[in-house]
Amino acid sequence: MLGRARVWAALAMGLALWCSPAEAKAAAWWSGGIIYEIYPRSFQDSNGDGIGDLNGITSRLDYIKSLGIDAIWLAPVYPSPNVDVGYDISDYENIDPTYGTLQDFDRLIAEANKRHIRVIMDLVLNHTSDKHPWFIESASSRHNPKRDWYVWRDGKGPGQPPNNWRAWQYDAKTGQYYYHRYAVQQPDLNWRNPKVAKAMYDVERFWIKRGVSGFRLDAVTALFEDSKLRDASMVEVPPGDAYAAFFGGHRLDDKYTDNLPEVHGVLKQLRRVADSFRDRQVVLIGETWVKDVSDLRKMYGPKNDELQMPMDLRVGFVDKLDVASFRTLITEAQTKLNGNEPLFVLDNHDRPRWDRYGDGVHNTDIGRVLSTIMLASRAATMYYYGDEIGMVTTPPTRKEDARDPGALIGWPQFKGRDGERTPMQWTAEANAGFSPPGVQTWLPIPASSATNNVITEDKDPNSILAWFRALGRLKHENAALHGGSQVMLNPSDPNVLSWLRKGPKGEAVVVVCNFTAETQNVSFDLKPFGIANRSVQTLLKTPGSDDPASLTGINVQPFGVYLLQVR
Repeated sequence: MLGRARVWAALAMGLALWCSPAEAKAAAWWSGGIIYEIYPRSFQDSNGDGIGDLNGITSRLDYIKSLGIDAIWLAPVYPSPNVDVGYDISDYENIDPTYGTLQDFDRLIAEANKRHIRVIMDLVLNHTSDKHPWFIESASSRHNPKRDWYVWRDGKGPGQPPNNWRAWQYDAKTGQYYYHRYAVQQPDLNWRNPKVAKAMYDVERFWIKRGVSGFRLDAVTALFEDSKLRDASMVEVPPGDAYAAFFGGHRLDDKYTDNLPEVHGVLKQLRRVADSFRDRQVVLIGETWVKDVSDLRKMYGPKNDELQMPMDLRVGFVDKLDVASFRTLITEAQTKLNGNEPLFVLDNHDRPRWDRYGDGVHNTDIGRVLSTIMLASRAATMYYYGDEIGMVTTPPTRKEDARDPGALIGWPQFKGRDGERTPMQWTAEANAGFSPPGVQTWLPIPASSATNNVITEDKDPNSILAWFRALGRLKHENAALHGGSQVMLNPSDPNVLSWLRKGPKGEAVVVVCNFTAETQNVSFDLKPFGIANRSVQTLLKTPGSDDPASLTGINVQPFGVYLLQVR
């Protein structure tokens, strides 16, 4: 959601330590699990209208199961005017007709359960659509009972907003401004009002009773704003930032509008509601863009009573293939979260796909490196539909093909987030098996569908799809990779990232990832970790690699990967 935060703010401006999983997490279904993000508009069109839907997702559950997926996370499917493609919600307790009906949702839950796949909803707590009945009432009068459900304030004077946050919209009818962190059509809820909190906890209960197994909490760090409405200062935007063109090199500091202490009270109550369903295991996943590992640690709660899975968005979004950066951030996640299990995320619907790391020559092998980091670390893993077949970021080439509101306003300097939301590539045929041939799909089908598609890769044992399936299987079946501890190996190596996973009965797997375009020679001594054996058996390797017999003198090909079981 940080991507949306930046877009809308801009538019408004014109291991070296062992770490064992906590015992309490051992029985949790999400521990060591794999969560698959589905962008419903883009996954499978079942009725030929060019837009993905719930029945389309249901029809692909066997495929999802083949990946070793434990749960699917659905981007919003609630009724919405779609100013922000579903993140502007007008009814929290229904399904948008574009995607189907509540009965279709119930069927998805039932069919997923048959395959031991859980369903996670996207819960947008920070704001609603301006078409939501709550806001319509709130905006009707200063004296309406729901006036205080949103953040309304007087201006400093005629034509002057309450402060310099650049996220205020004047309402001529009532003579006040309302606050909107994102689009003007997405007014922020007032979480200081207990009635708002109760209404949202009731929404949580509604969907749990409907059968969902958890929530991904959108923009959860943005729930509160500084009660004094103090002016924000300006901070520099890094030159490589995706939205630098919007900000002109500077943006407003968010210290008064993000990650305020009051957020933790809401997280505790959300957790109480989830835990009150004692016959279930309901997980809370936070979209937690935080500055450092200490802030991430706080999201679990002082008594592990807040989020079970705050997203560690620092590892997957390093955005540069640098051994030292990955090693540091992974080690922090393993050693500085009080033993809690991290949740690693590679990409999502708001950020360019994994190919942002590619060099244009070794992209597939680099994809293997990245997926191995995500799936072979001591962490639950969340990845994005299409990653497993190597789908790449494909921005629209014409403004008339763009659907992201940011692109419609910022074109051509900013082409929005459509490039990471293109339809799933099932076949090499017209419309890639997403919609029937001849149907105009909501976003254009990328040309890459001719080679990167499920049917083609399903026949190739060396495909990236085969790699993801193998990793998914190992993550679940190999004791060291599923629940084992983790320690970094050869920590001074500037070219190869490697680590040891050790299972509860001494099982050991060495994972090796070459971050360079040159062959690297590596050796490992595991005696400091209580392992005298040096012989190994290959569990998984980059196609074309040799099978090493021991941990001495291993040649790792350019951007090569090994998963080696120590014998």
